[in-house]
Amino acid sequence: MRLFAALLPPPEVLDELEAFLAPHRDALPGLRWIGRDLLHVTLAFYGEVDDTRLERLLPRLERAAARHDPLGLSFAGAGAFPSGGAYARVLWTGLYGDRRRLAALAATMSAAGRRAGTPMGEHKAFRPHLTLARCRTPMDVRPLIESLSVFAGSTWRAGAIHLMRSHLGPAVHYETLKTWAL
Repeated sequence: MRLFAALLPPPEVLDELEAFLAPHRDALPGLRWIGRDLLHVTLAFYGEVDDTRLERLLPRLERAAARHDPLGLSFAGAGAFPSGGAYARVLWTGLYGDRRRLAALAATMSAAGRRAGTPMGEHKAFRPHLTLARCRTPMDVRPLIESLSVFAGSTWRAGAIHLMRSHLGPAVHYETLKTWAL
């Protein structure tokens, strides 16, 4: 099963973000906007995990979550991957607030995965963001980034880690397997 650790923003924060994004959704027809039920902040991606590794991963994630306190976060601004936005495939909004503690939490979640033997692939630097839209063919999203850069959402409390399972296919969806309080 394909797994990742994530933070799930509260509904009122997603309402605020959705209201801000609504007038911008038709700006670039090639963008595929992420459905509200798929919005999350990835802390660590574990890849395909078998049952044996899952059993090793669960207690490590529980211990890791217990070592961290809740975080005060907010969404603000916009950006794209790859950076710059001229040939982007992903449009995102950034995370602000307890960023240092957020990075430490993400590092702990990644370490738990490595110790459990999950196939995490190459290590990438943690870039806190919430993916808003994707496109199949790289496109210039700079004008949209400029329009979205004024967004500054309300602060929210991230108080739990969610171990999520990705179900791929025509209708991608995520399933929460386990939740641990910070």
